[in-house]
Amino acid sequence: MTYCCGILVEGGLVMIADTRTNAGLDNISTFRKLHIFEAPGEYVVMLAASGNLSVTQSVVSLLKDGVENKETGEVERLSDMKSMFQAAQLVGRAVRASRALAGDAVEQVSGVSFEVTLLLGGQIRAEPPRLFMIYTPGNFIECTTDAPFFQIGEHKYGKPILDRAVSYETDLYDALKIGLISMDSTIRSNLSVGLPIDLAVLRRDALKIETSTRITADDPYFGALRDSWSRALRAAHMAIPRPPYGGDR
Repeated sequence: MTYCCGILVEGGLVMIADTRTNAGLDNISTFRKLHIFEAPGEYVVMLAASGNLSVTQSVVSLLKDGVENKETGEVERLSDMKSMFQAAQLVGRAVRASRALAGDAVEQVSGVSFEVTLLLGGQIRAEPPRLFMIYTPGNFIECTTDAPFFQIGEHKYGKPILDRAVSYETDLYDALKIGLISMDSTIRSNLSVGLPIDLAVLRRDALKIETSTRITADDPYFGALRDSWSRALRAAHMAIPRPPYGGDR
């Protein structure tokens, strides 16, 4: 399984992804799921992937090598895109092409799902940062200021934290902190999501990645964040009065 989230705030964009892949209890591996395409001063595009690993790796390769536009016959790359909307369309075509290479017959015979879901975020030249969620058929939706985050994969454990704490006005690095708390909550509740964690931060109009790092099990900040969040939760529930429903009061 997977957990990835993208948070779009006024100050920029945060993308976070775990790296655990699970093809059975005895087949657990680590693969990068957050990919960055960057030409400083021109564009930064980040792609986080959930679902069939062969399809998502094929999508990343196609975005680097180019995807044929069947209407024009031209081979198009992310570097050719004039907007994030065009980039989302290109990724949608790459998803469809990758699944066609995998073959519906293989899916039917093997029983292996070739479903994928992708988060695509970034900024191209003068347009503002944007964030999209792209589905298996290649269609997509866009993040808005009213709902400033997307999640893919095992999202239910981290969603309540983002729902309560994130708004479009949230500071960029507060958004990163909240995203990491949502990741920690997911890791604690689901064994199919795990460290290391890849993250990237793009500040609005910078047109270059400001922060890109991998968090491992011995990361001091993430360890302190996990402990602090656990203590804060215990203190919060102890501070709330006991329910007045029966029993000794």
